[in-house]
Amino acid sequence: MITIIHGTDSAASRKYFLDLKQKSKDSVLINGQTVTITDLVQAFEGGGLFSESKSFFIEQLLSKKKKSRDLTQLIDYVINNSFENNIYLWEEGELTKPTLNNFKNPIIKLFKLPQTLFQFLENIKPGKSRELISLFHQTIESADAEMVFFMIVRQVRLLLGLSEIVSNPIDEIKRMAPWQHQKVQSQADAFEIQDLKILYSKLFAIEKGMKTGTLTSPLITTIDLLLLDI
Repeated sequence: MITIIHGTDSAASRKYFLDLKQKSKDSVLINGQTVTITDLVQAFEGGGLFSESKSFFIEQLLSKKKKSRDLTQLIDYVINNSFENNIYLWEEGELTKPTLNNFKNPIIKLFKLPQTLFQFLENIKPGKSRELISLFHQTIESADAEMVFFMIVRQVRLLLGLSEIVSNPIDEIKRMAPWQHQKVQSQADAFEIQDLKILYSKLFAIEKGMKTGTLTSPLITTIDLLLLDI
């Protein structure tokens, strides 16, 4: 049996994957980013622990770049060994339909972030506090507040990276499609650079408080107050 675990909410999908692994007896964890066909054969057919195991957990086999021929060989091997073994594939992002179609009747576990999260992040701009707070509370109805906080941190880092001339921009900026770059650039232009730096400093202080247990208010209240000041 093959179970494919994926989706935009990688934190939730990862937790589900690791929880399954913890509950499985004699499980084997395989790094799909670096695995070769030889590694798979040794894992499934080798002696000792591997020969006794019936649960294999493979990370990032499908979403990391591999030569087409190598990936096809790996997928075929996984499929051929799925009749006698439980095989769990975890992918950090959401897989495309053509990728999923490589497998016949797998169990699919899809973890998606709420659409309001992306609306919320795109609207982080001065003068939109009321709208931001509304979108934030809609989002945390189906998403963890801590995860939303770290998405805010990521978005502000992107805005800072686009607001300053840097010789080595962060990887997320490098990977942006032109339309994404234009959209986030427009959002960054709505801020004064000094205001963005102040916002980032506040986020840093909140993160430190979360890690040290010194936040003076619950996280949701703390984020509400932060949004009021944007």
